[in-house]
Amino acid sequence: MQAVPSPLEAIEVADIVRRTGNSFWEQQQSHLAWPHRKVLDAIARCRTAALGGLRDQCVRCGHQAISFNSCRNRHCPKCQANARAKWLAARSAELLPVPYFHVVFTLPHELSALVLQNKRLLYDLLYRTSAATMLELARDPKHLGADIGFLGVLHTWGQNLQHHPHIHYIVPAGGLALDGARWIDSAPRFFLPVIALSEVYRDKFCEQLRELFEQDRLQFHNSLEQLASPGAFSDLLRELGQKDWVVYAKPPFGGVDHVLNYLARYTHRVAISNHRLVAFANDRVSFRWRDYAHGGKKKIMTVSADEFLRRFLLHVLPKGLVRIRHFGLFANRRRSAALQRCRELLGTVASADRTETTNLPRCPACSATMLVIERITSAQLYFRPDRSFATQQRCSVDSS
Repeated sequence: MQAVPSPLEAIEVADIVRRTGNSFWEQQQSHLAWPHRKVLDAIARCRTAALGGLRDQCVRCGHQAISFNSCRNRHCPKCQANARAKWLAARSAELLPVPYFHVVFTLPHELSALVLQNKRLLYDLLYRTSAATMLELARDPKHLGADIGFLGVLHTWGQNLQHHPHIHYIVPAGGLALDGARWIDSAPRFFLPVIALSEVYRDKFCEQLRELFEQDRLQFHNSLEQLASPGAFSDLLRELGQKDWVVYAKPPFGGVDHVLNYLARYTHRVAISNHRLVAFANDRVSFRWRDYAHGGKKKIMTVSADEFLRRFLLHVLPKGLVRIRHFGLFANRRRSAALQRCRELLGTVASADRTETTNLPRCPACSATMLVIERITSAQLYFRPDRSFATQQRCSVDSS
């Protein structure tokens, strides 16, 4: 059995998975699916000998070291830094020289259980209806009267790791006039009215949710079986239609560097990062969280390891579901031409230089660059590799 890290050693989600993952799976597998097991296996093996590695050599002093490969699973806390850096470098060439707004759409908690049983359908519906709401209201002459473009990032968690699906949208403060002849700036401190956004979004979501029900595309299991009747589902929709759905817009922020830093907070994130873990002992996990219901106060939450893994796995996404999406002017099919037109009207040109990000390891002896001289298989690293959760080795070097 692998020892738990000492209080002075950084705790990782992988430590919790390796120590308790097998027992958790044996107890809960009837409530889980194989994608959950794949995530557990990937996190447990990430940057260990089980995935093979690389032999690096310093270009200056010749020092050699072995670094283990990353799992590259999008739910792994250790595998997002490189992906985020590359994605942000590509986005930097697409940003416009205007302030940006941050708009967030959430789903009411009454839908949480239904969403968890229909992730692919309802996360997609959350995206489609919230994006359509912004595009529709922005085109309305009573508001902005323009075509807008924006990108969204799906998050499914709250700070306490419970299920809380919501989308963060990053939106330029303005858009193209409907005839494409000029750029229209939004108000300096105001983008679109959040009350109108909330009402239109709620109505669109409920209407299309009803259509999914009538098409018999929704699943109802266990405690939700009672919702499968038309009467009960109509009651749910009636209740949802009477609620105020939460949509909020944060004050604008400006400048390319500000936007990139803002994006870095929200893209390529997982339910909990390793730096929020405080302690792991006696099969209890403690982690930092912010209680936004009480002014964002910082607190420590302690739960059993099994409960921690249960909450973590709530946020495993269906295979192929895209978490980061572009809409309107920034949709893939029209982004290039739309950005060019926006820059022409704003009097700017795209930068011809693209900064390439690299993450080459540095020599611990002289700080020079380490280059790969050999790829090593797991069989070469271990004559008889052990695939269990308990015996994986930790390694902090990212060689993805």
